[in-house]
Amino acid sequence: MSATSGPAADDARSDAASAAPVPPAPEPAATEAVAPAPPVAPARRRRLVATLVALAAVTLVLDQATKAWALAGLDEGVRHPVLGDLLGLQLLFNPGAALGLATGTTWLLTVVAITVVVVIIRVSRRLGSTGWTVALGLLLGGALGNLVDRLIREPGVFMGHVVDFIAYGDLFVGNVADIAIVAAAGLLMLLSLMGVRLDGTRERREDPAADAAAPAGTAEDGRRDG
Repeated sequence: MSATSGPAADDARSDAASAAPVPPAPEPAATEAVAPAPPVAPARRRRLVATLVALAAVTLVLDQATKAWALAGLDEGVRHPVLGDLLGLQLLFNPGAALGLATGTTWLLTVVAITVVVVIIRVSRRLGSTGWTVALGLLLGGALGNLVDRLIREPGVFMGHVVDFIAYGDLFVGNVADIAIVAAAGLLMLLSLMGVRLDGTRERREDPAADAAAPAGTAEDGRRDG
């Protein structure tokens, strides 16, 4: 018997193929992604950089002004209580880092401070987040405040001792620059936990199935931190 051929056979085969069940395509798994966001407007970026510079300048001036006051009004090593044993004023010259660490590597701390300043200046070109602007402004001002001491104070350039005068109980003695640096570190940690990046984009859980099911225009777009 000869095989069936011709237009009728072709139509039959087409109908059979279309009637066959098609397995559903696997749904894409939710992935961790950085939400897309439009580029930062040049005018906004200039305002953020100007804010960073202004905040760093204010921090630096306040730090150096309070150190000058401490040098003029306090005797080295003499503690003046402000809040009992919790807070006081005590002039010290610190060759190391906080808590008396790295006292024998003053030059290395100077290099680290210079590196921090250079890195902040470089990354400021990608600023798109107000939170990051504030944090980096405080960090830059604090780093510059202590760097000035390393460069101009005794016993010499790159080896200068930092002026500390705010005594926190019996824990350590610091200055305004240290306060700015600690505040900046805390803010940077908070921004990281919130998923806010330097350019203002936010990390989020991206679920393609949920986005496809959402009405047009309601899917979550990339957002920038205000």
